[in-house]
Amino acid sequence: MRVKGSTPTRNRRKKVLKLAKGYFGSKHLLYRTANEQVMRSLRYSYIGRKQTKREMRKLWIARINAAVRQHDLSYSKFMHGLKLAEVNINRKMLSEIAIHDEKGFEKLVETAKKALEA
Repeated sequence: MRVKGSTPTRNRRKKVLKLAKGYFGSKHLLYRTANEQVMRSLRYSYIGRKQTKREMRKLWIARINAAVRQHDLSYSKFMHGLKLAEVNINRKMLSEIAIHDEKGFEKLVETAKKALEA
């Protein structure tokens, strides 16, 4: 007696076609093309999650650099000064402080300058 496995196969294919909902042309109708596109899409989404992290870090650095240059200092010297002063604030928070709390950011710049001079 041979086993056809109709129910698991149908469920597996339905799952793929559900993920392919909204795709153009045969990519949301035919199982094989839908499966190819779903696998590719999942790969793109994985890569995209990594790229988002990179892009956000670049944005934070650009914001910090712009804010620091108003106080006659470069980004790299500012970060080095903070490290010497043992101020541990991540780039995300530094960019938020630079945007929303100018006086607080100015104090951080002064701290970094003092640490560089010493």
